[in-house]
Amino acid sequence: MNNINLLSDTEIEKLLLGKWRFDTDSEKIFLEFRQDMTYEQTRIQTFLLSKPKEYITGHKFTGVWHVNESKLCLIVKNLPKSMLNLHLSVLFKVSVADIVASFISLFVCESYQVVKIDSSTFIIQDGKQSIIGTKLN
Repeated sequence: MNNINLLSDTEIEKLLLGKWRFDTDSEKIFLEFRQDMTYEQTRIQTFLLSKPKEYITGHKFTGVWHVNESKLCLIVKNLPKSMLNLHLSVLFKVSVADIVASFISLFVCESYQVVKIDSSTFIIQDGKQSIIGTKLN
């Protein structure tokens, strides 16, 4: 594994490109980092008490990402599968969840400290726990 202190933010970004899987105690996370600095995230709740949150916000998120001082920042822009994105008629769609996500993203960024990364393993820390990611082909 690469010592994160020797890698620049740009080198970390290059290693991140592609699809990753992360498993925590309460959810399974699939992240695809794209070259245009956007991402698509799927979060599947495995902890029963977290399931209601998944039904409200949905399990897919899209947004923009960047690395700054070895910290991965995810900024949510859309919640395409949220039940708050209402279809009021055939021609009119109100994306309440997307509006709220865009507004909140002005103030809050999901931030993770990059601990270690190589071409197949990615370890990040969210303050409480270390999360190990595996590169998907």
